[in-house]
Amino acid sequence: MLTIANLSKSFGGLHAVQEVSFHVPKGCVYSVIGPNGAGKTTLFNLISGLYTPTAGSIRFEDAEIAGLPPEALARLGLSRTFQNLQICRNLSAIENVMVGANLSLNGSMFAAMLRWPGLARADRACRKRAAELMERVGCGAYLRADAAAMPYGALKRLEIARALASNPRILFLDEPAAGLNHTETHEIETLIADIARDGLTVVVVEHDMKLVMNVSDRILVLNYGRKLAEGTPEEIRHDAEVIAAYLGDDAQEG
Repeated sequence: MLTIANLSKSFGGLHAVQEVSFHVPKGCVYSVIGPNGAGKTTLFNLISGLYTPTAGSIRFEDAEIAGLPPEALARLGLSRTFQNLQICRNLSAIENVMVGANLSLNGSMFAAMLRWPGLARADRACRKRAAELMERVGCGAYLRADAAAMPYGALKRLEIARALASNPRILFLDEPAAGLNHTETHEIETLIADIARDGLTVVVVEHDMKLVMNVSDRILVLNYGRKLAEGTPEEIRHDAEVIAAYLGDDAQEG
């Protein structure tokens, strides 16, 4: 579904991503891991259109998408969350989710001023869909809440609901469990598994190795911007180079 070939990104003399290649099969959970500074978020930003590659190819099914802006990628079916929450705190929780559905709304300012019935029906349908997504991600208790009043763990799930509101074909989650406690992390893990079970392709950047090993079909390991390893969770768990990158060479003997 997604094919990355020799992808590179340089910032001046800093090579953040260097000739990385991999492919993501349709319907799987594909995780990207690596030590701090390995280039994981830069890779996400390249795929999601926030950065333009220095070199290489990004193909989504049959289309070359490298360099396309985020709004064009959203129309193709790519959606993402962010490591640092991107929540509109001056909106209600349900309005935050409705923002994610803007691509499917065809209303104009003229129609809104005249309060055309069709626009009102579309708004009700959008609100109903947003409420269903909030229930799905475990935020049903906040249907009438302001986003600013929600706890951090619930906001992480709310951001996933907003990403799902665009009806994506592939979902990118950038550190969905960052800053969460054990219970909240387990809830995110269960949610990712449920989303994948429905057939949606999910790509995850995450530091929590237990979550990664439990939900992933395949794992890519980056180190210093380069591809260090790729394989199943079991293969990655026993890869000597991966162990060395995370724990140091002496850890291999232990």
